[in-house]
Amino acid sequence: MNKFAFIIHPIETKDIYRKYPLLARIPENFVERTFKYLPPIKVSHIEGVKSPWGEVEGFFIACPLTTRQLLTLPEDISLKKIIDAVKVAEKLGAQIVGLGAMTSVVGDAGITIAKNSNIPVTTGNSYTVASAVEATLRAAELMNIDIKKACVAILGATGSIGSVVARLMAKQCRHLMLLARNNHVLTKLARTIMYETGIAIEISSGSKEILRNADIVISVTSSMDTVIDPEDLKPGAVVCDVARPRDVSIAVQKQRKDVLVIEGGVIKVPGPVNFNFDFGFPPGLAYACMAETMILALEERWECYSLGRDLSITGVEEIKRLAQKHNFQLAGMRSFERALTDEQIQQIKKEAQRIRKAV
Repeated sequence: MNKFAFIIHPIETKDIYRKYPLLARIPENFVERTFKYLPPIKVSHIEGVKSPWGEVEGFFIACPLTTRQLLTLPEDISLKKIIDAVKVAEKLGAQIVGLGAMTSVVGDAGITIAKNSNIPVTTGNSYTVASAVEATLRAAELMNIDIKKACVAILGATGSIGSVVARLMAKQCRHLMLLARNNHVLTKLARTIMYETGIAIEISSGSKEILRNADIVISVTSSMDTVIDPEDLKPGAVVCDVARPRDVSIAVQKQRKDVLVIEGGVIKVPGPVNFNFDFGFPPGLAYACMAETMILALEERWECYSLGRDLSITGVEEIKRLAQKHNFQLAGMRSFERALTDEQIQQIKKEAQRIRKAV
């Protein structure tokens, strides 16, 4: 049977505690420092990924660095630890390996890792883009937002995911707002999109003020901290949070009952899949980046698929077609790690209407 592997890491120390509850008695900084010196290990065997076209098995390989460590340690240290995790996958017989969460962000978004690997590497970002756009459009429809008249904001617009999401959403909406830290790259992206679509574009490298005019927000930053607060959003807005760690503050869930926050990139995997590992999802659900690795294995596409900062729209469209072929599906609407019911969405719509009438 063909095999794949996927590199994961603790988003924060509480993820370590979930796997090793007894460590919860030890201070976080000590646990984090200790795990820095541990080698990557296999944490589970993935079984039952089965489509009408075949079946594959895989492995979760843990890189023991937290998000903070991956982003703040010297780049060569973080890259070496990720490359060591890929070597574990190779020894287990994996024929392709996916990079999860911040392991796909460090350095040059997988290119250096692929050069030091004997098997193909993918970040999974192409399917993350496809599923985030699909989830956003579905949520907009549920909230009665006419996408053709909508103002759409992309946070983290210059990243590998954000730039392609921006280009795809520009084909759908009336007005696009791009936010990112690098003003030079941001301006270049805006010019590209204006050339491709001719729509109105507003950019910001610092202020979140323009968020308050957005009907739809898609957030894909690589921040260690939340970047969207309750006061940043207009009533009735849809927010698709693709980032991990999440970009949307938990305070939004508590204080803004008039906005719909959804998780982007959550996929129902075909077959009686068993991940043999708890990463916070109900059985059978996975992140889109994980799913891309599975899809490529099912297709026997032993190639580096989503690497670097410049993803192609062609690649996004192709992986979406392959996902449909193998029965990978968007896993409904989820918000802050919980499924959203139709009744909850209707209640959000009613609250947004009430606030708009009161203003």
